[in-house]
Amino acid sequence: MFEILTRCPETRARTGIINTAHGKIQTPIFMPVGTLASVKSVSVEELKNCGAQIILGNTYHLYLRPGCDVIDHMKGLHHFMNWDSPILTDSGGFQFFSLAKLAKFSDEGVDFQSHIDGSRHIFTPEKAVEIQSLLGSDIMMSLDWCIGHPADKGATMEALKKTTMWAERGLEFWRDNGKPNALFGIVQGGMYKELRSLSAKQLEDLDFPGYAIGGLSVGEPTEMMYEMADHTAPLLPYEKPKYVMGVGTPENLVELVGMGVDMFDCVMPSRNARNGQLFTSGGTLNISNAAFKMDEAPVDESCNCYTCRNYSRAYLRHLYKSRELLAYRLNTIHNLHYYLTLMANIRQAVAQGSFNLFKKSFYSRLECGLK
Repeated sequence: MFEILTRCPETRARTGIINTAHGKIQTPIFMPVGTLASVKSVSVEELKNCGAQIILGNTYHLYLRPGCDVIDHMKGLHHFMNWDSPILTDSGGFQFFSLAKLAKFSDEGVDFQSHIDGSRHIFTPEKAVEIQSLLGSDIMMSLDWCIGHPADKGATMEALKKTTMWAERGLEFWRDNGKPNALFGIVQGGMYKELRSLSAKQLEDLDFPGYAIGGLSVGEPTEMMYEMADHTAPLLPYEKPKYVMGVGTPENLVELVGMGVDMFDCVMPSRNARNGQLFTSGGTLNISNAAFKMDEAPVDESCNCYTCRNYSRAYLRHLYKSRELLAYRLNTIHNLHYYLTLMANIRQAVAQGSFNLFKKSFYSRLECGLK
């Protein structure tokens, strides 16, 4: 499913293509997060105009609402949300981590209480694959036990063991109930290099179509996150796609691509947009700042997104301060366009053998700041 096209001679950065039933994905790629079958405040048409190739949905949330019966009746998630390109679905593991008070872990799986109505449910690794198959996702994730930071080595090892056990069971179920999609295994191991190495080896032996590095961006310092990713990425099979889950800032993406990572997702561009923070080539901009009250300039002079082509900082500030719904849409369009254009520029730089020059220029523009 994955073809490597070019690689950087000075780093582990590479470009490639992931083939799916709903089209090809050019990597490295950023996936906008559409947890509930919607990237908040924007339409699928606007996503495509921003350059989105693939979006992420969440199994836990979609299972609870609207429910599998609704999505099955609507012929799958693609048809339901009118998105005809690839979809990746998370298994729900991160939600069980973030809602830990409502979840109980065992060898069988995760017994949890709905955060919506308090009803109780069980996710086994087999059920996680079954639900994702029903959703019709192109790339599915194995059920894993994500553990936060800090965590002692014993607790981290317990989560690793269950993650491997569940990965094996989920993979067997997927192979026995084949669909035109792919299942990725998720490496755990916390902030312990030896446990990361063990998890990577165990999952490599299972021979998944692709691999994710999970359990990062869970409270650890950025340098520790980089250290764990840089240690783990080269342990995974070179010919398979590599995905760091839930990361991150533009700087994170640039650094992790250089470590050989192909896929990313994060709520940051859409969530920060709703909080008035906009990403630009010169750093972040808080649109509520009084300095923009009379500013006729676009958010970013170098950006050609719909928002920057049509609206001023002054107008966007007015919308945001007035809590007009249009503010969230226009801000989100800009941030998603920024992220997806950044990835397109990274792909071009890697393909041309100039990734390090691109990286130097990227940081230089950030240092120069906003105009």
